[in-house]
Amino acid sequence: MSEKKMTSSRRHHLKSLMLQIAAGWIEQEKKDIEAAKQAYMAENCPAPDLSGDQAALMEFCKKLHQAIDKIDEARYDAESKVQKANKEIEDLKLKVVELAGVKKPALKKVRMSADAMLQALLGGKHKVTMDLRANLKQVKKEVKEEPTEAVGDWRKNIEDKADRKKMFETS
Repeated sequence: MSEKKMTSSRRHHLKSLMLQIAAGWIEQEKKDIEAAKQAYMAENCPAPDLSGDQAALMEFCKKLHQAIDKIDEARYDAESKVQKANKEIEDLKLKVVELAGVKKPALKKVRMSADAMLQALLGGKHKVTMDLRANLKQVKKEVKEEPTEAVGDWRKNIEDKADRKKMFETS
């Protein structure tokens, strides 16, 4: 089973030939479209007869305006139909996606350090070292010294509270 591989120069040569042929076809298609447009205009839109008095010309202009209004209405109707169809197509595409569901690919377990991840994300030009411990704040423990006066005798404190309780009960 020996397959002959095409050389890159041969492949590029064939590709450029195909592009030249396609460009020629596109050019010919443009010329054909222009010729068809000219033929249609000559057949359906003869040169207007501008001879005659002012009243005849004004009547001709009125007819032109009426024809333009009809064509504009038809264009608007066609445009709205196209927009409606496009919206339906979008809705159907969304429904298809919803029905098919999104298949999540199985994730592969990759062992990579944080430095390697950042380098992969940011590109090789960024040299980033990520020593997480170095970025942590250094916190010094402060020893709270509570004033001993505030603590006092706990029995006295309870008696004060008892007096307040009696005050609420009597009222």
